[in-house]
Amino acid sequence: MLKRYVPILAWLPHYHRRLLAADALAGLIVTAMVIPQSLAYALLAGLPAVVGLYASILPQLFYTLFGTSRTLAIGPVAIIALMTGAALSNVATPGSAMYLEAALVLALLSGAILVIMGLLKMGFFSNFLSHPVISGFLTASGILIAASQLSALLGVESSGFTLVERLMTLLTNLAAFNLPTAIIGASTLAFLVLMRRYGKSSLQRIGFSLGLADLIAKAGPVFAVIATTLATWYWQLDSADVATIGNIPTGLPPLSFPWSNSSLWSALFIPALLISLVGFVESVSMGQMLAAKRRQRISPNQELIGLGAANLAAGVTSGMPVTGGLSRTVINFDAGAQTPAAGAFAALGIALVTFAFTGWLYYLPIATLAATITVSILTLVDFPTLRQTWRYSRSDFAAMAITITLTLVEGIEAGIIGGITLSIALFLYRTSRPHSALVGCVPGTEHFRNITRHDVETVDHVALLRIDESLYFANARYLEDTLYNLVASRPALEHVVIVCSAVNLIDASALESLEAINARLKDSNVTLHLAEVKGPVMDKLKLSDFLEALTGRVFLSTYAAWRELSRPTEIPEE
Repeated sequence: MLKRYVPILAWLPHYHRRLLAADALAGLIVTAMVIPQSLAYALLAGLPAVVGLYASILPQLFYTLFGTSRTLAIGPVAIIALMTGAALSNVATPGSAMYLEAALVLALLSGAILVIMGLLKMGFFSNFLSHPVISGFLTASGILIAASQLSALLGVESSGFTLVERLMTLLTNLAAFNLPTAIIGASTLAFLVLMRRYGKSSLQRIGFSLGLADLIAKAGPVFAVIATTLATWYWQLDSADVATIGNIPTGLPPLSFPWSNSSLWSALFIPALLISLVGFVESVSMGQMLAAKRRQRISPNQELIGLGAANLAAGVTSGMPVTGGLSRTVINFDAGAQTPAAGAFAALGIALVTFAFTGWLYYLPIATLAATITVSILTLVDFPTLRQTWRYSRSDFAAMAITITLTLVEGIEAGIIGGITLSIALFLYRTSRPHSALVGCVPGTEHFRNITRHDVETVDHVALLRIDESLYFANARYLEDTLYNLVASRPALEHVVIVCSAVNLIDASALESLEAINARLKDSNVTLHLAEVKGPVMDKLKLSDFLEALTGRVFLSTYAAWRELSRPTEIPEE
């Protein structure tokens, strides 16, 4: 029991020197790679840059204790940072003390929600975020984040958390752009794009091994940070109005306990719930994918507890909401991390930088961080999925389009709530009109197929109706109408068999409809039968009086019903 809730107890007793060496190397590499990201994502949320470093230390250590993924790296990520900024701007002014306090409350709320969901084994709750909604949300968020970084790339003021607000404020101030900042932003963008597309192949051509070439290519942001920081220092570009990180407080994260303002807790509950769900889905998806590559597994319910503990740690150490990051996790995996200890080593590395070396970042241009965010986030924009979804399912495309539109025009919360609501509504609509088919026997076999699609055997006095959906309150009346229309259209009908091979559930409303159908068909001299009822469904039916009142029988198979009922009805002799 203890190992289930504290997974470190399962792998730590088997830890040895070889694992230590691999994890320490991966931790060192991740430390160098994620420092620019951590700074950038804090700025994206409207928070001081150092908050990103704080949120990468104790949260990762707590995930090492409670998480189940061997390679997941925890910290600030772009989507959660954008959602954080949108939520905080509704309750406080960016840069104010209340804004910082609200960030801590948001992290604590997210952590508490995740831990409670984990203890209640509610990992399934994330299933309400359908793939079209997630894809649409990520695409719109990628566009929003890229638009939000244009101002930093050009050195002009811009604000807002919708695409319209961002573009309007950007156009208003565009004439005041800063040329040195624009040069730094454009050159960093070009360098990062070229490194991402051609870096590995170019390095291999000049003799680097595949692994080393891949590592150097992924270290593009680190090289960009070093080069632009040195250039800004050497030419003193900060005096030419090039925005830089400036002074970052030195020292470990201070403890924080934001209990004073109770109104923040109620105002931020819904944003915290949405951040928890999105962060959990992103983290678990990445964790499961990488675990499968090594034939490992993760526990979604325990991941809720691990992520919750990480966010609680962020809330009490002056951080911000965190989750498993895509880019930092891939870096950790590719660097050879073998256990969660690699994340702990990375956290200790970031803590060392925060404790003693933040002064080196004074001249780091904000435009460099904006370019880093822009290049990494545009991978979320997935236009091919839009085309594929349009061809495959117009209803799913509608959910995706609504999510994108609402996210861009109204904001993140409206987009994700609208997408979830529409997905559930479309599901209820589809299942409220379940597909059904009259089936007949394929000649010479015991198989049954749709009479409109195949050449099958049928008889006038028997109807085999296959229902391709579970029966519940939303489709109970539709089932009644379907059967009554069937009986009315076939005067010679004597037996109706409901083939339940696809029925996994019959709720109380559907049971009541079956009882009404049975009574109505009895009045019409038609016998109702069931076939291929699954065990759990039959167990439920046995708890009711329906089987005793059923005018017909429950057949083990459709073929047994067909063989028994398709024989001609004997006419009594006079």
